[in-house]
Amino acid sequence: MTTTLTILAWTLVLAIVQIALASAMRTRETGIGHNMGARDDAAPPPGKITARLQRAQANLFETLPLFAAAVLIAHVAGRESEATVNGAMLYLGARVVYVPVYAAGIPILRTLVWTVSIVGLVMIFKAILA
Repeated sequence: MTTTLTILAWTLVLAIVQIALASAMRTRETGIGHNMGARDDAAPPPGKITARLQRAQANLFETLPLFAAAVLIAHVAGRESEATVNGAMLYLGARVVYVPVYAAGIPILRTLVWTVSIVGLVMIFKAILA
């Protein structure tokens, strides 16, 4: 498996971790009974950290299809290069850092880290469109 595909696989692991983190925090708030029930009754609003983890997860899911498609296009088109590898590493690294930064509620740093992940995406786009 190529380096960019391996990074994509690890990004999918990150997605599962983010789902699990947000779910575990929410279950701690509402209880296992609510989690396993039909959820017909309204649950209380999520706590601050849980809500942040949910938003961080949603944010990943906004760009993950773009990242996956770009990596797969690079692979299929034979356009993998140092730029695609570096872009993929930048994207994944920033996405990993994004989770605790968002959970801690550090707004300016959060935006900077998000921007780094977008730079990684753009690096891949430029390489496949060149």
